[in-house]
Amino acid sequence: MRNILILFILATFTSCNTDILPKPKAYLSLEYPKKEYTNLALERPYYFEVLKNTKIIDEKNNWLKIIYPNIKASIDITYRPVENNLNELLTEAEKLVFKHAVKAEQIIPKDFLNPKKRVFGSLYEITGNAASQIQFHVTDSTHNFIKGSLYFYAKPNYDSILPAVDYIKKDILHIIETLEWQ
Repeated sequence: MRNILILFILATFTSCNTDILPKPKAYLSLEYPKKEYTNLALERPYYFEVLKNTKIIDEKNNWLKIIYPNIKASIDITYRPVENNLNELLTEAEKLVFKHAVKAEQIIPKDFLNPKKRVFGSLYEITGNAASQIQFHVTDSTHNFIKGSLYFYAKPNYDSILPAVDYIKKDILHIIETLEWQ
């Protein structure tokens, strides 16, 4: 018993006595270019302003892709004329949003109404590791319907891409706010 007591006392006095300190919090430092907008230079049944440092890809059927080369992301814009099928277009757009519910932690809707410009729509923010973090649709309810989706060219990791999502979300809101029908 005496040997165990001596061993215990020796172990206590000879062990490391440096204090363990928690690591300080580290913050990811990302810098994005200052936002400057320009008019969409393509002939479309719609018009809005886009961020200057994006690349616009002209696609058929009045669709387009707004690419963020430095962020490796894009906003895919699809256009459909309204031909007595508004309910079908709205249902289809919402189905595409809620397809992400399996991977999403939360889907947060926000409605937009601008009767003066005849712009009515919704934006859906999808939190979690879904394939698309923001989807939106806008219409004039009689002739035009636009659907947009934000995609990143990487496996979804919501915590990592959240700063980029916030940066691009402001551009999507600017698109909706400056949208006018031709």
